[in-house]
Amino acid sequence: MKPTQLFYVFLLIVSFSCTKPNQTRSLNGADWQFAELGDSNYSPATVPGSVQTDLLKLGAIPNPFLLTNEDSIQWISKKDWVVKKQFSVPKRHLFKKQHLLQFEGLDTYAEIFLNDSLLKKTSNAFRRFEIDVSAILNVENELKIIFKSVEKIEEQQASTLDYKLPEASRVFTRKPQFQYGWDWGPTIKTVGIWRDVSLISYDNLRLEDVFLKTESITDTLAKLTAIITLQIKTYDNFQIEIENKTTQEIFSFPVKTRGPKSEYKFEIPIKNPKLWWTHSLGEPFLYHYNIRVKRQNTVVDSVSKKIGIRDIQLVTEKDSIGERFYFKLNGHPVFMKGANYIPQNIFLPQVTKKDREKLVDDAVEANMNMLRVWGGGVYEDDLFYDLCDEKGILLWQDFMFACAMYPGDEIFLENVKAEAVDNVKRLRQHPSIALWCGNNENSEGWYRWGWQDGKTEIQKEEIWNNYKKVFNEILPNIVDSLQPSISYWESSPKHGRGDKRYQFEGDAHDWWVWHDGYPFEHFEEQVPRFMSEFGFQSFPSYEAIKNFTQLDTINLKHPSFTTHQKHHRGFALIKEYMARDFIVPSQDRDYVYVSQLLQAYGISKGILAHRRSKPHTMGTLYWQLNDCWPVVSWSSIDGLGNWKALHYQAKRAFEDRKIISWEEKEHLKVTIVDDTFEPIQDSLSVTLKDFEGTILKKHTVYNVKTNTQRNGVFLELLLADFEFEPTRSFAEITFGNLKAIHYFAKPKDLALRNAPIEVTHSKNKLGISISLTSKTLQKNIFLSANEPGHYSDNFFDLLPGELKIVLFIPKNKLPLATSINTLNRINNKDEKDAPTYCIFPVN
Repeated sequence: MKPTQLFYVFLLIVSFSCTKPNQTRSLNGADWQFAELGDSNYSPATVPGSVQTDLLKLGAIPNPFLLTNEDSIQWISKKDWVVKKQFSVPKRHLFKKQHLLQFEGLDTYAEIFLNDSLLKKTSNAFRRFEIDVSAILNVENELKIIFKSVEKIEEQQASTLDYKLPEASRVFTRKPQFQYGWDWGPTIKTVGIWRDVSLISYDNLRLEDVFLKTESITDTLAKLTAIITLQIKTYDNFQIEIENKTTQEIFSFPVKTRGPKSEYKFEIPIKNPKLWWTHSLGEPFLYHYNIRVKRQNTVVDSVSKKIGIRDIQLVTEKDSIGERFYFKLNGHPVFMKGANYIPQNIFLPQVTKKDREKLVDDAVEANMNMLRVWGGGVYEDDLFYDLCDEKGILLWQDFMFACAMYPGDEIFLENVKAEAVDNVKRLRQHPSIALWCGNNENSEGWYRWGWQDGKTEIQKEEIWNNYKKVFNEILPNIVDSLQPSISYWESSPKHGRGDKRYQFEGDAHDWWVWHDGYPFEHFEEQVPRFMSEFGFQSFPSYEAIKNFTQLDTINLKHPSFTTHQKHHRGFALIKEYMARDFIVPSQDRDYVYVSQLLQAYGISKGILAHRRSKPHTMGTLYWQLNDCWPVVSWSSIDGLGNWKALHYQAKRAFEDRKIISWEEKEHLKVTIVDDTFEPIQDSLSVTLKDFEGTILKKHTVYNVKTNTQRNGVFLELLLADFEFEPTRSFAEITFGNLKAIHYFAKPKDLALRNAPIEVTHSKNKLGISISLTSKTLQKNIFLSANEPGHYSDNFFDLLPGELKIVLFIPKNKLPLATSINTLNRINNKDEKDAPTYCIFPVN
């Protein structure tokens, strides 16, 4: 052997004997600095974060969530900013052959410098960027990012067109669209590094992506394909280990690399697989996997995955009246119940793990099995999807396009394509993903909202062709190539409200209620195949109002409401609808309370109408679950995390088995909705009572059996056969342990009697147990405390003689002096503004 050959053999032996794991170092933290571009005076910054939140920490700007402060910070997005950090790299790490800077989220037009070398210019807040810095990384380094004003760049891009795109200028910038102002959110265009930054160092190979794809499922065997993508500097020999930690099986595969970037596929079986289900239908079971790349028994790189074995399909088959729209999970049609989800904070990095856990828990507690991640927000953090996987919530995932038409130049389309690839690959492992949807209301807006007005035929053709390039070509092709097991849906809704097919094909958004002033009864008259949006506003909690007004009392004339009510007709519509169904209070505190009752009353009408129409209708998702700041809005959980009346009512309306009653042609009709797989049989009784509990009439049907596939009328009574006063009576309907109350008049017409509520309480390990009883019907009892916390039930009706026990779980440790308040609206005309309070100390 020649000396040169011996030398290379020696090098090879040394390189293998010195194999060390790859390293990832976080560059997050509070040791960053920021300044306006051109200013030499830098201030402390935190990453992940934003210029706005850094200025807020310094006291340089007022809190934009309070008072009318939102207006005073609009200058920030008009400026250019610099964010920088000095960091050291140990010499031993520099010996690694490859070094990558990884940015999970840059918002938005950024120029990245390392040691004064321009590395890259970026223009998409939704993308991950990796940059090879091997040639310029030193022991001591300065990383600097210049953020250019979105407004300046948007103006430049808009000037290149001879027409104005609908909802410009935000359409040119790939950043969260809701930051440009919505009818529930502020205009705050954040600037900065909003997700993690890290330095990845390795020698020869790196795990770039792992996807454990389910190929087939039977009762005895699930076949998976492990699709593993590696970054490789030179040719190499190594081993890939795939460990199923759940079954304690290890599969090992020797690999000879093909370099420089290679994809490998391996078959992985799971015997007798346990399936993933939504929390209401079974266990959301997850298998835990570790994937390791090893060289000579040394783990060079590894990744962990949790996967769910399940089959989810969107079924859109033709039928006699149009086209069905429903989801089939593991071969079973499932009625979807839930809400539309928006980002939890306008300042995205401020959403904590605890915040995410609470919101997903709130959805589960309210018996929801699906959330729609709305297209004007963000592709959420990994933790959000992990939680939905673990807790059994399915996700309708929009791509991030909403209520606009977008440009179609080559640079924009390539940017969109890269964004879609990044996010589909990142999220495709999650069993919670049920659907990818192209956009929110873009198609409806084009055909119904006057967006074509004033444009030439050539301009209209160009705009629509650009729409088709994104939503009929790029996005469906990416979903089909990267996650073919999940359906793609072009636009939500399929047809706008002006289209006659709205009620009979695809998904629907019903905004005749609210925007067009239709009564709540409209929800019962026009029931679509799948309701993916409908809603109504209410005021937030007293706590939230006091927060943004900075007052100890409730004053609806406070100037801060000019920025905390974003719908120009919002207050007028709430009052108009309230007068139809409720007595309008004169006191502001009571008005806030009744606004929440109104919202819950209207939206629950829609939910129950949709549920009793099964299988014609197979889903109901109201607008909206949550807020991104404290505001008057359509949410059921306000910006401080408090449940409104709607969330409590949704919890009742979404129960898997639910008695639903309605009046039609002078008949009282009753059905029992059953969304489980196991029907039950029992007696169905309707007991007519007055408000003092006196039984006026009772009717029972025996051996009633629920139907889990479709609903029918299980009991029908001609009301003329009963002697009762509709304004002074109610029907108590029971089926086994299920119970429902039916009222024969609108809330404002009920002749409720003013009577005391007997309340007792006791402390336990979880909080305070509150017992309530009354000799007469008490409607819409509202419990509140002078300490933040959560009630197991609220805004409920207390039947005469009934004992109701509610648990109050405090957010913090209770002080010695705490009070619980009860409030229910008295509807007697002569006492219409006299709420009843019961205040007592908790010792």
